[in-house]
Amino acid sequence: MKKNKIHFIIKTILLPLLGGITLTAQAGVNPPWSEGRNNPVVQRGLEFTVPEVDNLPDFHGDPMGAQLSIFVGGNYFFAMAPLVTAFEEEYPALKGKIYYETIPPGLLFDQIHQGGTITVGNMTWTVKADVYAAGLKRVSALDNDGLLQGPVVSYATNQLAIMVPKNNPAHIQTLSDLGKPGVKLVMPNPEFEGIGRQIKAALMKAGGPDLVQEVYVHKVHTGETQLTHIHHRQSPMTLMKGLADAGVTWQSEAIFQEETGNPITHVEIPATQNATAIYAAGVVKGAPHPQTAQAWVDFLKSPKAQAIFAHYGFKPYPEATDKSSILR
Repeated sequence: MKKNKIHFIIKTILLPLLGGITLTAQAGVNPPWSEGRNNPVVQRGLEFTVPEVDNLPDFHGDPMGAQLSIFVGGNYFFAMAPLVTAFEEEYPALKGKIYYETIPPGLLFDQIHQGGTITVGNMTWTVKADVYAAGLKRVSALDNDGLLQGPVVSYATNQLAIMVPKNNPAHIQTLSDLGKPGVKLVMPNPEFEGIGRQIKAALMKAGGPDLVQEVYVHKVHTGETQLTHIHHRQSPMTLMKGLADAGVTWQSEAIFQEETGNPITHVEIPATQNATAIYAAGVVKGAPHPQTAQAWVDFLKSPKAQAIFAHYGFKPYPEATDKSSILR
């Protein structure tokens, strides 16, 4: 019954949302791939975006007039626009008044510890987060630091995939192929991105410590592995520019790139070698809009939100393909 309800929501609600927001993005190397369509504000004022020079693809909306500020790990940046639209339909007074950031969760964690202040290039601004959403381990760490109020809510799971250029010119088939000489990689830096921990665990399952060492140490030294600060932008860009043969990302990110028409595809990783992440969220202590923040956290588990996540390959928590692969 639950699955039938989600299928109904996908057909009647989700597809129109996606068609009007994210999936209209034109194929291209440089973000924002939505070409600004994912900005939730109503009044935009002067439009000034110059790809590769002046653009802020991971900052959405008006931070000054926001009535809900969401700090969400960037691995589902593409799902946020339809999620926000669906949430605004339930709370029309919030239309155009939601601000969200989609940089890596570790950086958002640091931004919260810095009181919400962030600097990008020559610009510095401060936003007090209402909601922090990331991997369960990271959200729990913020809770342990005393910076969350209320419960930590888990709502979805995700698995890894190998992202490759269209037609897979290097013929990558398995994680073990990433260790072969001459295969150029673009990989998340575990120092900044939580996905690095899951990738190392998957590499360990596929090829033991030798494969982990080859991908994350030896190839880094030789230049065959490029490490990213923000893989959900840098990995597909590097692949589309022909500067790498493969990179491990979340499966949902590869699905998004394929749907936008970018020349990207992916190789699935078997469950016995994969790692499953749990996504969680909580209301930040001292949130300017605590009731609205809690409404967003509750919304993430709703059938509407779960249908949007399912479209990109996420599974509802606690359902997972292989619970033994879950890294909390």
